[in-house]
Amino acid sequence: MTTASAHADHAAVSTGVGRRISAGVIGGLAGGLVFGALMAMMGILMTIASMVGSSSPWVGFGVHLMISVLIGLGLTVPFAALLNSYGKGVLVGMGYGLVWWILGPLLIMPMMMGMPLFTINAMALMSLMGHLIYGVILAVVAVRVFQSKS
Repeated sequence: MTTASAHADHAAVSTGVGRRISAGVIGGLAGGLVFGALMAMMGILMTIASMVGSSSPWVGFGVHLMISVLIGLGLTVPFAALLNSYGKGVLVGMGYGLVWWILGPLLIMPMMMGMPLFTINAMALMSLMGHLIYGVILAVVAVRVFQSKS
């Protein structure tokens, strides 16, 4: 094991809860901002807003960012040890994004809105791409936070 990878392993494993929370918030916001911009271009922020009884795309964006932070914390707080290198982070992030694509737009959101579950169409596939991008950004930012000194 090289010195750099040993440092990365040690940094992720010995990362305190505060650093894990910071990584989840920062990574979740970074991924959420990019994914939110994609959602705005796809015109689905109003759908997100409807989950809380609004039709405002700004409300949808706010809800999306809150969810992004919570999902970010769901990766970084319990699974920091998996985020010990950028390469592994990309793979973990893609897997995490895939899991949340299945849970979010294919299961939870349709259940909340009385829509059919597990509907795969063009919009769902665009959502998959957004979730994968989100997961990669989240994980790469988290690796950076874990590896930073301070």
